[in-house]
Amino acid sequence: MKWHRISAMFLRHVYLYRHSITRLVEIFYWPLLDLLVWGFVSLYLARLSDSGKSTPNFLAIFLGALILWDILFRSQQGISVSFLEEVWARNFLNLFVSPLTIGEYLLSLMLVAVFKVVVVFLISALLAWLLYSFNLFIIGIYLIPFVLNLVVLGWALGILTTSLILRFGQQAEVLAWGVAFLFQPISAVFYPVSVLPKFLQKLAQMIPASYVFEGMRAIIFGKNFPLDKLMAAFSLNVLYLGLSLVFFFKMFREVRARGLLARMGE
Repeated sequence: MKWHRISAMFLRHVYLYRHSITRLVEIFYWPLLDLLVWGFVSLYLARLSDSGKSTPNFLAIFLGALILWDILFRSQQGISVSFLEEVWARNFLNLFVSPLTIGEYLLSLMLVAVFKVVVVFLISALLAWLLYSFNLFIIGIYLIPFVLNLVVLGWALGILTTSLILRFGQQAEVLAWGVAFLFQPISAVFYPVSVLPKFLQKLAQMIPASYVFEGMRAIIFGKNFPLDKLMAAFSLNVLYLGLSLVFFFKMFREVRARGLLARMGE
C-alpha cells in the first residue's frame, strides 16, 4: 500500500466539498437537524413535566406526527424521485420528443405521489394499530384535510426539488431525499410552535405543515377542530404550489433553451 495513492483519493473527494453546497449540507445540516428536533422535543417534555399538568398521550402525539410527516415526505419523493428515475434511465429526453406535454408529465408525477402516499399511509396505520394498539383514525373526519394539506405541500416541495435538479444537475440530487427535512425543525412535527424561540416561531407561521401538526395535537387533546389553522395551511399551500409551478416552467424553458435536456442523466 502506498500513502501517496491513498492521500490522492482522499483529497480527490475532499476537494469536491469546496464548491458543492449540497455536499456541505450533507455534512453540517443533518447533525444540526437532529440536535434541533430532539432538543426541542426534550424541551417540550421538560416543560410539561415542570408544569405539573396531566401527562398527555405521547404515543398518539408521536406516532400520529410520524405517520403524518411520512405523508409529506412520500408526497415530495413521489415527484422528485420519480423524476430522477427517468434521469437515471436516460429516458428524460425521450419523453419530450413524444407528444407528452410538460403539464401532463407533472400531473402524472403528482398522481404517482398520491399513490405512494395512500400505500404508505395504509401500511403505517395498520402497523401502528397492530404493534402499538394506536388507532390513527381517532382523529376522525378531520384526518382528511390534514392529509390533503400535507400532500399538496409535498407536491410543492417535490416540484421545487425537481426544478433545482433540472437546472443544476446531479449535484442537486441530494435534495430529493433531504429538502423536506430542511423544514422539519420549524414544522412543529413533534412539539408545539410555542417551544421554538420567538424568531423561529415567526418562520413556523410561514410553513403550512406547522398548522397541520398543531391541529392534530389539538384534536388529540380533545379541543375544537382548528378551522383557522387549516385555512391558513391551505392558503399557504396554494401560494407555494403556484410559485413552485411557475419556477418549474421557468427552469424547464431555460434548460431547453440552453440545450441541457440532452445532457440529463449523463
